[in-house]
Amino acid sequence: MRVFVTGVNGYIGAILGPYLMERGLDVVGLDVGYYRDGWLFSDNRRMRWQPRTINADLRDLERQHLEGCDAVAHLAELSNDPLGQNNPTVTHEINHQGSVRLAELARAAGIGRFVYTSSCSVYGAGTGDFLDETAAPNPQTAYAECKVLVERDVGAMAGAGFSPVFLRNATAYGPSPRMRFDIVLNDLCAMAHTVKRIAMTSDGSPWRPVVHVDDICEAIYRSLIAPEEAVRGKIFNVGHTRENYRVRELAQIVAEEFPGCELSVGKSSGDNRSYRVNFDRIHRELPGFECRRTARDGARELREVYERIEMAADTYQFRAFTRLKQLKYLQATNQVDPSLRWR
Repeated sequence: MRVFVTGVNGYIGAILGPYLMERGLDVVGLDVGYYRDGWLFSDNRRMRWQPRTINADLRDLERQHLEGCDAVAHLAELSNDPLGQNNPTVTHEINHQGSVRLAELARAAGIGRFVYTSSCSVYGAGTGDFLDETAAPNPQTAYAECKVLVERDVGAMAGAGFSPVFLRNATAYGPSPRMRFDIVLNDLCAMAHTVKRIAMTSDGSPWRPVVHVDDICEAIYRSLIAPEEAVRGKIFNVGHTRENYRVRELAQIVAEEFPGCELSVGKSSGDNRSYRVNFDRIHRELPGFECRRTARDGARELREVYERIEMAADTYQFRAFTRLKQLKYLQATNQVDPSLRWR
C-alpha cells in the first residue's frame, strides 16, 4: 500500500511517516513547511525511515500528486483552537474547504481509503456525561467547527470504492522531533523540567481526554489496513475511557513525575471547553487496535527525553514549537502573506 500522508513534517506526521514505513507501507508525504525551523531531537529510527516529501500547500494540490497512491492519511490543517481563532476565515479555507477538496481529488484518482484526523474538541462544552460517537457535536471554536464540517461533507462521499474514516483524537501528548509545547501534557512537562514549577492560572477543573502520539499513529495504521466494511464512513474516538482527566489531575501527575516540581492552582478561567469521552467503540470495532499508554507513561517518557537532550528554557520558549507563535513570526517577517501562503 502506498499512503499519501499530509502534514508529514508536523508533530504527529514526523512520527507517522516512519511508523507506517516500519510496518511495510510505502509513504509519500506532503508538507507546507511552516514549522521546519523546529527540530527537538534525532534518533536512528526516524533518521532511517524518511518518506519522500512534496513541499506544497494543501490548497494547491492537484490530482496528479495523488496518482499511484492507494490511501490518504490527512493531518495537514491549522492545528488547535487558539490558532484557528487567530484567523477563522483562513482556518475554514484550509481546514474545511482544503480538506474536502483533497477528498474529492482522492476519490477522482481512484483512491479507496481516506483517513481523516478529526478531534474530540468537536464535543466542545460537554454535559458531564461520557460522550461517544453518537453524541451531538458542540464545537466552540473555528478549529472544531471545521472538523465537524469535514466529517459531514466527506462522510457524504462514502460509497462503493471510497471509504473515508474519521478519527476523533483526544488531546495528543508524547515526544516528537517536531515537538509541540502548546498542548497540555507536553506543556506541563516542559514547564516542570525547565522552571521546576507549574503555576496554573486557572483552577484546572475542565475535563480533557488525552492520548499518546504513538497510539494515534496506531489508530491511523489500523484504519488504513482494516477491511472496508469495518471503517467505511465510520467515526472513532481515539483514546481510552480511563484517560479522561481534569487538567489539575494532569498537572498533579506531572508534578509527581518531575522531582522537585512545585504545583499551584489558580481560579476558574471561564473556559467552557470541558468534555469527557467514551472510547469503547474503537477498541470494539477497529480490528487490531489497542490504546496502550497512560498520561503517567507519557510524563515519564517526556522527562526522560528532556533530560537526555538537556532541554533548556529557551528551547521550551522557541517559537517553532508553538503553532501560533510560529505563524505570527512568519507573518511579521513577511515570509507568508495574510492567507498563510509563502511569499
